[in-house]
Amino acid sequence: MKGLRPPPRRILLVRLSAIGDIVFASPLAAAFRRAWPEAHIAWLVQPDCAPLLRHHPDLDEIIEWPYARLRAHWRAGRRRVLWGEARALIAGLRAREFDLAVDLQGLLKSALPARLSGAPVRIGLGSREGSRLLMTRVVAPPPDEPRIGSEYLHLARTLGLPLDGFEMAIHYDAASARAAESLLADRGLGNGAVVICPFTTRPQKHWIGERWVALARRLKAETGSPVLMLGGPGDQDAAAAMATAAGDALVDLTGQTSLLTAAALIDRCRALIGVDTGLSHMGIAFRRPTLLLFGSTCPYLDTTRPDARVLYHPRDCSPCRRRPTCDGRFDCMRDIGVDEVFDALRALPGVSL
Repeated sequence: MKGLRPPPRRILLVRLSAIGDIVFASPLAAAFRRAWPEAHIAWLVQPDCAPLLRHHPDLDEIIEWPYARLRAHWRAGRRRVLWGEARALIAGLRAREFDLAVDLQGLLKSALPARLSGAPVRIGLGSREGSRLLMTRVVAPPPDEPRIGSEYLHLARTLGLPLDGFEMAIHYDAASARAAESLLADRGLGNGAVVICPFTTRPQKHWIGERWVALARRLKAETGSPVLMLGGPGDQDAAAAMATAAGDALVDLTGQTSLLTAAALIDRCRALIGVDTGLSHMGIAFRRPTLLLFGSTCPYLDTTRPDARVLYHPRDCSPCRRRPTCDGRFDCMRDIGVDEVFDALRALPGVSL
């Protein structure tokens, strides 16, 4: 790394959440490993996202940071419990004697454990919320770039890390692979399925439910196989309504798989269609034909792959991100029609419908 002497022996990468952002940041593990093959490299992450990193070959250690639980203690006024748990976590970090901590999230909640780790060199990516005060160096975010994960590539380039093979990578275990294959066989999808990932945390990023149903019916008619729907436990009510409307055109596994089993299912899919959510980005990481529907957010248009495309029809208000101005109509997503999605999917290299 430019200007860093002596070379670090123990490195802490901090990206606590969320699933999609960890997928975007995943190339950095390999980049740091290539820069310092002998270093001990750990990643600090929230427990719900930890499975994404647990089997990464370039990481020596995954350290879970229970941010949600710590925040719950604070809000409930359990100061003594909070301090006791925090003190144990901090002691654990310091005992590892990190000499370099890199905050990939750039928020106060991620910069604080980086600072508390005791690492003498602390680098933040686009640090905000006052977190730059806890860093010894801040790498400014790049100007708006259309490439997927551009901020992490920019960080690697700025730090002088090796850039060859800078690609997203998700790793899962043999048990998750077996579970995925069993689910596909049990539902008659052994030859692969078209996967849809319709759900995320913000309604303005959703496509219209009726259109997912119409698309699933059309795909079933064209391929002879039902569409496989994935999502988290919090999406089950919306998924059940769509599955009821679609009948035998949809196999609903929403909330019924582990995160890594969902990843293994995506790795085996014929193609993936999804909104701006973590599972959808895995389609690109696994090099599966992927079509993404963006509206209120536009994190990237350049997927770096010919078999992955983003459908995005910007309006004057785009991207509104967390502040929609359309009174819940979500016009940018309504501008994407069923025929357009079907035709765009069929046009992707490697897709046969």
